[in-house]
Amino acid sequence: MLFETKSEVDIHEMSPLALAFVGDAVLELLVRAKLVGTTRLQPNRLHTVATHYVSAHAQSRELEILEPLLTEAEAGVLRRGKNTSKASVAKHATVQEYRASTGFECLLGWLYLQGRNDRIQELFDALWTGYQPQ
Repeated sequence: MLFETKSEVDIHEMSPLALAFVGDAVLELLVRAKLVGTTRLQPNRLHTVATHYVSAHAQSRELEILEPLLTEAEAGVLRRGKNTSKASVAKHATVQEYRASTGFECLLGWLYLQGRNDRIQELFDALWTGYQPQ
């Protein structure tokens, strides 16, 4: 854990977009570390492959795998993230995909700030084994 954990009260007072901001970095780091550890790709190719896992489109598909595994509290955080409004939408994603990806990132940020790294790894492992980007 790079930063101190926050109390649940502090986290619930945070904006879903702030949680998603942290969650985006968490997912990016997990994907990059996994790719570096399991492939022999050159750096420019690593970036291309990583984007297949972290794009809004990919994250919305990854949620299809993860949603059945979520606890009630996690599902609530996911919903909160999905329902938040953003000023923009990714240029290569639908509004639904973008909202789903925001929810997913919000969940990862929420878990990370609580110091629940084992749960993040559990969900990431399920995602990695169950999802192949297209």
